[in-house]
Order: sequence, then structure tokens, then C-alpha cells
Amino acid sequence: MDNQIQVENYRIRKPEMWVESVDDQQLIEKIKESDFSRKQIDEGRDYCYFLDKIYYTSNEESNEYVCMAYTLNEPSNLERASVMDIVVEENEVYNIHRISVLREGVLIDKIPDINIKVLDSENQSSGGILSSNKKINITIKDLRLYDVLILEDSRMKVFTERDFLRKEYSKYIWVSPDNYWAYGNYKFTFVNDRNDPVAYKKIFFRDEQGNVLEPEINRLNKGERFTFEKENYINPVDASREIFPFIDFATESNWKDLSNYIAPIYEEIYNASSLKEFAPALTEKLDAISDLDDKLQFAIEYVQNNIYYIFNADEMNGHKPQEPSVTYENKQGDCKAKSVLLKVILDYIGVDASIVLVNFRADYYIRYYLPSLLCFNHVIVKINYKGETYFVDATIRDEFGLIENRGFIYFMHYLEVKPDQELQERSAYRFPYFCINEKAEFSAEKNVGKFKLETVYKGNRANSMRRYFKNTNKREIVDSWNNFLFYSLNYNNDRNGTDLRNIFKDANIEIIHDDKRLNEVTIQYTATIDNPYYTDSQKNRFLMYFDRNVVKAGARDFMHKDIPFWHNYDNEKYEISLFTDEKIDTEEKYTVQESTINNPYFDYTSRKKVAKNGATVYIEFKPLVNTEIPQNEFENFRTDHHKVADSNFGLGIDIIEPGLMNRLKYRFKKIF
Repeated sequence: MDNQIQVENYRIRKPEMWVESVDDQQLIEKIKESDFSRKQIDEGRDYCYFLDKIYYTSNEESNEYVCMAYTLNEPSNLERASVMDIVVEENEVYNIHRISVLREGVLIDKIPDINIKVLDSENQSSGGILSSNKKINITIKDLRLYDVLILEDSRMKVFTERDFLRKEYSKYIWVSPDNYWAYGNYKFTFVNDRNDPVAYKKIFFRDEQGNVLEPEINRLNKGERFTFEKENYINPVDASREIFPFIDFATESNWKDLSNYIAPIYEEIYNASSLKEFAPALTEKLDAISDLDDKLQFAIEYVQNNIYYIFNADEMNGHKPQEPSVTYENKQGDCKAKSVLLKVILDYIGVDASIVLVNFRADYYIRYYLPSLLCFNHVIVKINYKGETYFVDATIRDEFGLIENRGFIYFMHYLEVKPDQELQERSAYRFPYFCINEKAEFSAEKNVGKFKLETVYKGNRANSMRRYFKNTNKREIVDSWNNFLFYSLNYNNDRNGTDLRNIFKDANIEIIHDDKRLNEVTIQYTATIDNPYYTDSQKNRFLMYFDRNVVKAGARDFMHKDIPFWHNYDNEKYEISLFTDEKIDTEEKYTVQESTINNPYFDYTSRKKVAKNGATVYIEFKPLVNTEIPQNEFENFRTDHHKVADSNFGLGIDIIEPGLMNRLKYRFKKIF
């Protein structure tokens, strides 16, 4: 083997005592052909003869062991097997127990043929994401198609004093395997060697008819094992419409006890020192602001924009919060540190605030998980102000506005860091303002169109639009709006392939107003368009403006058996006016069509004002957001979104061409 010097990140050694040893002859006997294996290989599927996976946990360490043998019948699999990357955390060691191949019935040890390099797994430090992870790169020489590769390894993490949560609590989630693979034997074992019992919960397992079974909860005392084993196994889950079955293992506890464990840790940090002592310059600025609304805005933006966000991936779950005096002095910290500093500042100005634990990525699953502090991977601040509840992420930058105008964070589950707390569900929400308020005017005269689009963005939309204009080339922004209008005006159906810059002449876009207190950004786009009418194959001309963003394709296309639809759209308002110097059909069905939809989850109206030479449509969309649509209510919800898509998301006017025959054609059209 090359690179004989072994470093602390990996070792070549025998498995632990809690692993049943397997000698070479036993391995060969486990790699047997069968009708099942031949069927998979004949179908071109890679085949795993056996996979034996063990997760071991104690109060001192966690260790994940795998022994497996699988075919290298596909060139892509051969490539992946020849070069492997294993990322290990701080204080984690990758142990290599066996690397072999079975080639034409002969077992060959490949450890002499491996080359190992240890690299820093550090590719996001410029964005404030720090990680002491190491990447162990392993190359195996002379692997061949149709070899059977045998890998036996483990990943051991020894807990340090800083890993106080992991020493006290265990959490591990077993997820059923990818349904591409076929397994002759699949075996998973969980070994509890902790002093406290570990509960486990089986979730989203199904009966033979595919119906989800009720969750099953049991416990493992110290020294006990749980085993899940299957023969001739292919995971039957419908990956596009079903949740993979999983088993959640966690130290037995409840939310109230967990909150009582974590609350004193944070309370000690809050009281470590007073804000006036460690940040006199900051308190002086706060004292100089007389209006509490402005003082609150200043406090939030100070922490968000002046304290650099450092996320240490290894330490998020394992470390006590940094003291606010250190965060203030160093001007940097992770989400816990920034949130604690913000709470201390809010305490100083007399605004009620608390720390809450969340997990945005796994928010839906938290209701199914067993209670554990290790369910959460992020910390934010809950603020109670003037009878309303707000949530602020102290790690966000370039966010503005008074508290009621700031960006809204979508999530449902959280644990408040206070004594005697239960897991809480956040209420559904209605925006008190329009996130998009847009006015489009398109006027055609002498076959030249003048287009003007003025849009007011508020809340999340305003913050996003500022960032977009700040970080994007002006020409690219104009091209983006041109492309949007190319489809909205239906030009994709009569002048497809034309350079958009030749269609939208003198196109210009600017931010014409930016109110950082109201958190409103107003953008104006203008352009001149020769031949502004869309012309169909019968040479009929139309002025059309249909904003496809109003149609929520995600709601119309959603298909899932297990996960309800998560409703998180913006409040939107549109005024679209189309005018021409030509005569129009003022009674055309889609020109005059209006709609009123009152769904429990959104209200939608479109109202028209039609004149001799043009028309205006007024559209309002007001959703109930931050909520799930129950499956028994979803089809009605979907149907109402189809109604929006039925020509109720914009405006079209038909031009009556001059001449007697054209007038007769429109008269007959009205009759029939």
C-alpha cells in the first residue's frame, strides 16, 4: 500500500468487539449466485450480495460499521468504486477493516493496492461556513468490470467535553435504502451501550397494499440490540410519491425535560455580563434613538449586518452558546452566538424575546421524530411586540424594515428555550401587505407599442430584489425582464427565435424608489415594441398580457401520497391595462371574463373595465400561508387553481380588422 504513514483521520485495523467477525471463507460463502441475483444482473441492475450495517452508541462515542459486497458490472459503478471520498468530522476516525475483490472465485486483498490522501474539506469558508472536516480520498488500483467488491469499514467519533449534547443524548435516523439496489441480504443493527434507554420509532412502513402503517415505538435498554433484516430485498417505495420508511432512534426523553435541560445553559450565558459593560458604544447609540420601532430595527440590523456569521458544521449541535461579550468583541459567531447577542440587546431595550430551536430542512418530519434536542440544526429569535409574534433569523444579511415589514420565515415546528416547554407549531399567516403590487401599461398606436411596468416589492421580495440588482449585471437584468415579457405578451407563438433585444427596443430598468423603513423597493421597466400585436395563424391580431407567475404550477402539478402540500405563496396585486388605436371586440368572452374564488386557503379576484379602445384587469391574490393543505381538501384547492389558469391570470383584447367582412365575422361570432 502507498502512503504507509497512518494519520489520526484514518486507520487500518480490525473491527470492534461488538462486530461479529467474518473470515475470508465465510465471505466467499455469503457471495452466492441465486435466481434472484441472476434476475437482477440480467436486468442490468447492480447487485449487492449482502450489506451488514451496525450503528453503535455509548456515552463516550458513536460508531457506524458497514460490511458489504457488490457487483462492478456497470462502468459507472467501477469508476465510483475506484476513487472514493469519505468526509470525517472533527474527532472522527475512518477505520478500514477490509478491502477485497472476488474475481473468478478467488478472493484478492486490495489493501496493498490502495492509495490514501487526506485533504481539507474546506470549500465554503469564504461564505462564513467553517468546518474542520477532512476528506479522505482513497484510490484502488486494478479494479475490473465484473469484480465483486468487498468493503468493510467503520466511522468512529469520540465525544469531547465540548460535545456535551452528544454525550448526554443520542440520535440516529436509519432510512431505507435507495430502491435502485437489489440486496441478497440486507441487515441493519442498532446497538445501545448507553446508560439511558434509547427509544426507536418505525415510521412510514407499509402493508402489502401500500398503506402506511401506524408508527411503532419501542425502547432499547443498555446492552440491547435492534435488528432489521431482509432477504432478496428491493425497497418497494415509490420514490416520487412516497416517503422512504425510516426508523428514528433517540435517547428516551420528552420535550418538557429537554427544554428544562437546555434552558439553564442559555440563561447562564444571557447573564454572564451586562450589555452596558461590554458594549458601551452600542448602548449609547440605542439610548439616542427615541422611537422604539426604530430602536428595534436598529438592534436587529446591527446583529445581522455587523456581526459576521460563522457556521461551524461540526459544532452546531455540540457546543454551548458563545458569550455575547465575546461575540460583540470579535464581531463574529454562529447562529447561537448571534441570536443570543440579539436577545441580550432586545432585553436591554425592553422588547420581549426568546431563543427558539428550529430545523428548516427537516421541519415537516419533526412532528414524527422522537423528542430530541438533536432534531434541531438552527437557532433564531422569537419576538413578541405590540401584540404580534415575529421570528428573526440573526444570520441573514441585507434585510431591512420595521419589524412588521421584514421578511417572513416559513416553518412550522420549534422548541422555545424556556423551562417546561413543549414542541410548538406556528400558526398559519396572512400577509398584512401585498408582497408584489404591479402595474402594467401597454399602449399601441400606429403599430408601435409603448410598454411600462412598475412593480412595488415588499418584505422578502424587497430584500431579494435589492440583492438581485446589487449582484447582477444590468444587461442581464434587462434580458431577464425581456424574456418574461416575451411569454407574457404571447410573442413566443408568433416570433419565436427572434432576438429579444430586437423586439424590446430601448428597454430600460431602474430601481426608482427604495424605502428601507417600509422595506419597499419600486422598480420601473420601459420598452418600445414595433408591431406590438400577437398575430395568430388566421392573421387575427390581439394585444395580450398573461402573467404566468400568477398561475401556481406547483399547486396544479403536486402529486404526493404522504406529504401534504405546503402553502407558502405571496400576497399579490396586479393592474394590467391594454390600449390601442384600433377598434376592439368589447364583448369578447375572455376580454370581459371575471372571476371570484373564495377557497379556505386563498382568495382570488379578477375584475375588468372595458372601454372602446382597451381594457384593464385588476387581480388580487391573498393566500393563507405557512400552512399545509390536508389531502382531503387538496383536490378542491387544485381545482380552484385550475380556474385561475383558465384565462383569469391576465388580459387579452381582440382587434376588429377594418372591412365589411371582418365586421360580419365578429357579428356572427357573437351570435354563435
